Amino acid sequence: MSDAWLDEIRWTEEGLVPVIAQQADTGKVVMFAWMNRESLALTQANGYAVYWSRSRQKLWRKGEESGNRQKIVSISVDCDEDVLLLEIEQEGGISCHTGRESCFYRTLADDVWKENSPVLKDPAEIYKK
Repeated sequence: MSDAWLDEIRWTEEGLVPVIAQQADTGKVVMFAWMNRESLALTQANGYAVYWSRSRQKLWRKGEESGNRQKIVSISVDCDEDVLLLEIEQEGGISCHTGRESCFYRTLADDVWKENSPVLKDPAEIYKK
């Protein structure tokens, strides 16, 4: 199996590409993250999202702690080959570590960030150890 398709991505100087995750059935954008070559190859190979955590400097298998994995429906690249769009099925309905459906849970209104969606599950319950 060839990985030449990975060479077509325009990686940043750090070897990363920005990734938008979108719920396949609704079109709702649920999160933004980064991938490196290895995480993108793993995502394509196993059918579940694997990102690169810049803060932890390691691979991050979405849902490895929370159980809220992202099943891949499709992977697309933009016209400049420098942004990826993942159409996903969000397992558990929660993509954000705050316990919400989407990481984009605040909207600017009257110069104030206002929450636009509820917490579906308390993060303390999601990440209890």
